[in-house]
Amino acid sequence: MKSSSLSQTIVEPYAEALMSLAKEQGLVGDIGNDVELILAALSSSDDLKRFLSVPLIKDEAKKATINSVFGSQVNPLTLNFLLLLVDRSRILFLEPVCLKFQALLRQMNQIAFAEVTSAVPLSDDQQNTLRHRVREMTNAQGVELQIKVDPELIGGLIVKVGSQIVDASIRGQLRRFTSNLVVSSY
Repeated sequence: MKSSSLSQTIVEPYAEALMSLAKEQGLVGDIGNDVELILAALSSSDDLKRFLSVPLIKDEAKKATINSVFGSQVNPLTLNFLLLLVDRSRILFLEPVCLKFQALLRQMNQIAFAEVTSAVPLSDDQQNTLRHRVREMTNAQGVELQIKVDPELIGGLIVKVGSQIVDASIRGQLRRFTSNLVVSSY
């Protein structure tokens, strides 16, 4: 079994179970906020991410760290879920489970997720225009943007929504122009 399919067979059921519990208890918004907090902690601390994923570290140490880092900051349901992941030796899948939960939350709220790579930081007006265009493209109720700046694009931007990619960057235009020149010369 491939690593990605193993990950999916583990990630999806746990994310769906967390969503189901959150809905059942009317805590979808709270758990969504907790998941954002957890992802922010993981992205800002490679040490935490590494610590939780090393199988040789005892479960008690992982639980103590989880209680210390998240105990007072997250809903008890979220905390129990994290401890369950440790008990089931699934804590190394914490980040993908959280990302899948966010995807389920967006789907439930009819929010499109757009990954935007721009050559320069985007102004608020540009972000609002982009949200409007993505909303039109997807018929979503709302749009969540994840914006990265990559000066190598030279100018313009690349927008990825689901499986659709719109490359309006100068680098992309140059690449297409170059490949057209190569094809035309034959």
